[in-house]
Amino acid sequence: MEREYIRDRTLEGHESARTRGKNIGGATVTDDAMLSRALHLREQNLSLRDIAARLVITTGKKKGQHPSPATVLRMLRDHDEQTTAQPQPTST
Repeated sequence: MEREYIRDRTLEGHESARTRGKNIGGATVTDDAMLSRALHLREQNLSLRDIAARLVITTGKKKGQHPSPATVLRMLRDHDEQTTAQPQPTST
């Protein structure tokens, strides 16, 4: 019961922070250039590990390091979801 109380209070705190404009979670390490390079590498049928090894973080605390395969997966999945959610223009 106490664990549920702590969880509820934590979620309320996160929601309160979001309404004040604060971001919850880590800093983003991806950018548009990294996404375009990842898409190009994915077209070459490389694995997520290979793609992550070829990408380099350009800003922030982790500058010069490689993103994790999970970050690459999330970045590509978000891109795919955004492109499928947008209605395709129809020509008449």
